[in-house]
Amino acid sequence: MPQFETARPVAHTPEDMYALVADVEKYPEFLPLCEALSVRSRRERNGRTMLVADMTVGYKALRETFTSQVHLKPDELAIDVKYLDGPFRYLNNEWRFEKDGQGGSIVHFFIDYEFKSRVLGALMGTMFDRAFRMFTEAFEKRANAIYGRSKVV
Repeated sequence: MPQFETARPVAHTPEDMYALVADVEKYPEFLPLCEALSVRSRRERNGRTMLVADMTVGYKALRETFTSQVHLKPDELAIDVKYLDGPFRYLNNEWRFEKDGQGGSIVHFFIDYEFKSRVLGALMGTMFDRAFRMFTEAFEKRANAIYGRSKVV
């Protein structure tokens, strides 16, 4: 039942950070452990988007693919991820983006998960925990590369 939560100040607007995290197809280009990501389906309704996506994560010889439902809520600057299938017993992931009052934002990231297999949990657990701790940093580095560095924060 590992979980990780952080609130990270970044020098980019909440809208820019939301757009970056919502662009899931680009994850393999910069996200730790993410080797592939494909969107199975995309449904848009009332300004919101629901994706079903397969993500393959790997480290050395270990590879696992899991399916998630990603609910993009631009009006709330929020992204909710619900686990559908794969090596986990469950996985819940939430992103929230809020203004920091200085032109940047605070990126809130929360993840709670458990592997189905204790063996897989033991093999991949430490690596996953370390990777999740690097996620917000990876997105901030990506934002700096795309939007440029800002001196706000």
